[in-house]
Amino acid sequence: MMTRRQILGAAGAASAWMATCNAQAQTASKRLANLGGAPAGFPIRTRAGRGGAQPFDFVTHCHNLGLGVVETRLPGTDADTIKTLRQKVEGYHMRLILDVGYPRDEGGVGVFDASVKAASECGAISLHAAMTGRRYEDMNSFEEFRQNFERCQKSIALAEPILRKYRMRLGIENHKGWRSAEQAAWLKRVSSEWVGVHFDFGNNVALCEDPAATLRNLLPYTFACHIKDMAVEPYQDGFLLSEVPLGEGFLDIKGMVATLRQKDPNMPFDLEMITRDPLKVPVLTDKYWVSFDDTYSPLPGRDFARIVALVNRNKPKAPLPRTTGMSPEAQLKLEDECIAKSIEYARTILG
Repeated sequence: MMTRRQILGAAGAASAWMATCNAQAQTASKRLANLGGAPAGFPIRTRAGRGGAQPFDFVTHCHNLGLGVVETRLPGTDADTIKTLRQKVEGYHMRLILDVGYPRDEGGVGVFDASVKAASECGAISLHAAMTGRRYEDMNSFEEFRQNFERCQKSIALAEPILRKYRMRLGIENHKGWRSAEQAAWLKRVSSEWVGVHFDFGNNVALCEDPAATLRNLLPYTFACHIKDMAVEPYQDGFLLSEVPLGEGFLDIKGMVATLRQKDPNMPFDLEMITRDPLKVPVLTDKYWVSFDDTYSPLPGRDFARIVALVNRNKPKAPLPRTTGMSPEAQLKLEDECIAKSIEYARTILG
């Protein structure tokens, strides 16, 4: 819980940072038309913004950072809300990706229809959905995983006719729930131009995948991305996994971006540099493995061996970021610095 003094301090830092970013955006030689912001990458900034006199405006924040794309939550489905959001995004000459809920059963189809209709009227280029958490934390058995995966497939079967009706694409994020081969096989079965992937550069490392293999599997279905760099470090139960500023991790960011831009020169890359404590990936525990099945959802031993080798040969270039024990002001400063470094690096590869 932040104290009033901490909230005011963070809000003051937010105002100063916004002014700096606005000046940088105005003087930038070229707006990063294909780089955007993902809300999950700005959690500390978002919390600090809530303490200010005005509600935190993520669209304007991304504009002030010089970004040309924004991913944000659909704020409502009424005509005035739709008009306000569309005018703002178009006034900033940005592209819009919206996070919307998906139908979990037949009773949710009507709400989803209204949301997709509103997203279309807002001028969104696509929708984004993260349908799972981390399977090795959330799932306690293979049967639990299987039932969850079947529910996800049912949801998309219900959603697809609505997406087709409004000609709106839904990108399903690879969000540590499925290995890329099983996600790709699912999308092949769906066989719809309106259902694809919002590709995350680093998530599947937690499922013992080499990022290059993840990209190969999901590339045919990808039309938007969460760009990030990752660092890893061994710990007693497996390895630690952290987002780090672009260019400071082990991912082949330039190569992955080049591959994605060959598919679509205007591919949107939403920056998701999450500043937090490292995630624990406990690959050396029994719990990690309970949701996998050699036939239905395999994790081959060779992939486990490769990820262990990857962790061992990619020592962090700097200590992994940590926020525990830091004041809210210090956390905000660290997040701002990581975001600023990433945007500057992106200028060298996105132009």
